[in-house]
Amino acid sequence: MTTPSTATTSSAPASVSGEATAHRRGSLGPVGLVLAGGVSVQFGAALAVGLMPRAGALGVVTLRLLAAAVVLLVICRPRLRGHSRTDWGTVIVFGVTMGAMNGLFYQAAARIPLGAAVTLEVLGPLALSVLASRRAINFVWAGLALAGVFLLGGGGFGDLDLAGVAFALGAGAMWATYIIFSARTGRRFPQADGLALAMGVAALLMLPLGVVESGTKLLDPVTIALGSAVAIMSSVLPYTLELLALRRLPASTFAILMSLEPALAATAGFLILNQALSAVQAAAIALVVVASMGAVRTQVGRRGKVRLPVE
Repeated sequence: MTTPSTATTSSAPASVSGEATAHRRGSLGPVGLVLAGGVSVQFGAALAVGLMPRAGALGVVTLRLLAAAVVLLVICRPRLRGHSRTDWGTVIVFGVTMGAMNGLFYQAAARIPLGAAVTLEVLGPLALSVLASRRAINFVWAGLALAGVFLLGGGGFGDLDLAGVAFALGAGAMWATYIIFSARTGRRFPQADGLALAMGVAALLMLPLGVVESGTKLLDPVTIALGSAVAIMSSVLPYTLELLALRRLPASTFAILMSLEPALAATAGFLILNQALSAVQAAAIALVVVASMGAVRTQVGRRGKVRLPVE
């Protein structure tokens, strides 16, 4: 699942032509940071799935967003005055989208294996990339991704909970919307201020739902501690690592690395949750990963710039 750093990624400079040599020399460090962030996100998601029997899917989402919002608001201390109605409208929509994306994803992860959930979710950004591109090759990548989804569902998703599949696809649609509004928020608010405010909006949106589902379970000290750990692993830590990486890493390389999320999720699900994949399901995830990487690479223009879907 996407991390908050998407807002930073979307607004990061995309030019790679003038600094190619420097990036090649120093890419190992930032690549490691991005991969560490991805591992943190997916193992945090695996921890969240393990926490669901104690607090429910919506309860876990609420704890994660609340803890992440508190940390980001304290660190960023965003300015509340001096913003237009359009600024506030943008950040509110961004926050609502963030809350919906997380809520739908956690509902999916409670019903289907983590690797399958992330694979289906990543179809949202992939579809956005294909639709925004004017290059025919992207439809090849889309076909490859659809073949992977067909394999993942065994030809009809008979082996996967249909509600979980629907929730994952809904999370993917919200992820595509998230990308659009993260870029708009990044242009209207300095540094990570918009992200912190949007995280607060998402937490407030999910709070009533979490209370209705979990009630006093959210007040259990162990549950709070585990929920805070999920927030650190899935939001705060990867955001910090990726922010540091993006100072030395081309946006195109970053996006390609993010395409590895389904594979990382499948690994975390296997190691933490004992969610073994069949050979066909592993091949399906590999196809979607390759399709995502290919779509990202075709977003690199002839002049060495990344054509972001939101531009």
